[in-house]
Amino acid sequence: MSDQVEFLKRVYARFNARDMEAVLAALSKTVAWANGMEGGHVHGRDGVRSYWTRQWAMVDPHVEPVGFSVGLEGEIIVDVHQVVHDLEGKLLIDQMVVHIFRFEDGLIKRFDIGGA
Repeated sequence: MSDQVEFLKRVYARFNARDMEAVLAALSKTVAWANGMEGGHVHGRDGVRSYWTRQWAMVDPHVEPVGFSVGLEGEIIVDVHQVVHDLEGKLLIDQMVVHIFRFEDGLIKRFDIGGA
């Protein structure tokens, strides 16, 4: 698990730095990524790119991993402190959430929020 944890820590850091291409490179070409704003999932790197482009045009999210564990099927479960501001800096959300990552061939194959 330690390799995947270090990998995910880098992914979170790059996401928070808005280094979209570095994060997209960590995803499978056919990734299923939870759409936390509208529900469901977006698919593929282009779907994630489009989702984040829309998201970051509306809000400024920051996600800090604070704990990692392994689920029953080998998925990595991350306890995350999520803080979201609007583009003027007003706090919208400050909460703990759970992110769930599944890997294939060293890349993120699926990302879910909570039990979604």
